Amino acid sequence: MLIANPIYDVVFKYLMEDAKIAKIMLSSITGENITKLSFLPQEFTTEIDTQSVKKTHKTGLTVYRLDFSAQIQTPEGQKQVIIELQKAKFPTDIIRFRRYLGEQFNDPRNIISKKINKRVRKIGVPIISVYFLGHKLDHTTASAIKVSRQYQDLITNEIIETRESFIESLTLDSYVIQIPYLTQQRRTELEILLSVFDQNNATDVEHHILNVNEAEFPEKYRSIIRKLQQAIQSPEIKKQMQLEDGIIDELQGMDREIEELSVLVEQVKQENEQVKQENEEVKQHAEKERQRADQLSKEKLQTLLRMRAAGLPDADICAFLNINPGELEQMTNFSNDE
Repeated sequence: MLIANPIYDVVFKYLMEDAKIAKIMLSSITGENITKLSFLPQEFTTEIDTQSVKKTHKTGLTVYRLDFSAQIQTPEGQKQVIIELQKAKFPTDIIRFRRYLGEQFNDPRNIISKKINKRVRKIGVPIISVYFLGHKLDHTTASAIKVSRQYQDLITNEIIETRESFIESLTLDSYVIQIPYLTQQRRTELEILLSVFDQNNATDVEHHILNVNEAEFPEKYRSIIRKLQQAIQSPEIKKQMQLEDGIIDELQGMDREIEELSVLVEQVKQENEQVKQENEEVKQHAEKERQRADQLSKEKLQTLLRMRAAGLPDADICAFLNINPGELEQMTNFSNDE
């Protein structure tokens, strides 16, 4: 079955803005029993600007973001969390991730009142971050990574099973999907689900279309496949995929230019450092020569004084010191000044 490639922002948005599909996707990735999922206001969600390629440089096209409010069923009961879903294309997008997290922690809408030990307190809603990366991490080749918090008693080294609102409000669990490391292996249901992002299934040079076998997917994932199949029928989505190709090519070209300029700047920096070092060496050499000349002048002056004291004629003194009568007069005047 042919499906639109969800690595594209426009397709990813088309897929994940379906609440039922988003719930299936996020439940499968986090392993949480999400009973209710709703979209939060998307003031910061990146949109593709179809009017001007140049304008997209101001919107941060390389990151697509969706925020959800979720109810999760836990052994202790229902828990409200914020799920922040982001898809990025370049390693440099990490700065935007940090900024978005800061916005979530600072948002007063993410503060709730909760009764704890018979007292009502204001606490931060726990945040779960899910990252879809179109690039590779530096050291880890795992396609799906869970970064989970663990409470541990530092004295006894025992694991603490209970959860504290204070800690939950300030820390978060994260899930990272490295799309380039998705392979043909289908060992778990999660791997089967994530195979819709496997770029090895591309059928065209542009990687707009992927070919998947619907029979390999459990029934609960079939709606995702069908949604992506519908996407390739939309002329507007196809148009925006082509636009995104152009923008990404331009951004990659800019990255290459920046890298080349960085290399040039480093070369100039090294050359300037070398010139600076050479100038310092010349300066030190000149200072040594000056000191040496001063020392020789003092020695000549002392010799002159001794020869004058011995009553030797000026002609013999000039011949001995290898100086002319004018230099002898200057040295004589200098000694008188001293």
